[in-house]
Amino acid sequence: MARFSGGSRVPGGYYWNPRHWSITPVTDDGGMLPGKSSDRYLRIHWLLALLLAPIVGGLFVVFLPFIGFAMFFQWAFQKLTGTAREGVRDLAATVTPGWRPGEAHMTGRAVDAKDADLPAGGAGERALEDVAAEVARKRAGQDDQDG
Repeated sequence: MARFSGGSRVPGGYYWNPRHWSITPVTDDGGMLPGKSSDRYLRIHWLLALLLAPIVGGLFVVFLPFIGFAMFFQWAFQKLTGTAREGVRDLAATVTPGWRPGEAHMTGRAVDAKDADLPAGGAGERALEDVAAEVARKRAGQDDQDG
């Protein structure tokens, strides 16, 4: 039995995907196998495909009710844990402080003495005052050159 990957060109024949328990017929040479490259297929003889098809179909019929129950319990579990997960996410969003660029929280450093002489707005106000003074100086210098 030769092994092939999904999406590859293969000679005509029957191919079994053990992961999905499916048999895929490829009618002409150079046909493409369905699926992604991670899907694996085994090329099987036509007689084995003829014997395997009713067995796979019979197993599907026998286990269909169990598959239905398993899917229901999986859905119920995801609903219960998903609701709890959403609640925890909402609580975390409420408790988490907002992000403010340029702020340092709990750094453990003492306040610098030079910060005491900053204006009420903090370092940002001082920087704006410095820029305003520089602009005023440059405008004054430009007026002298124009006149």
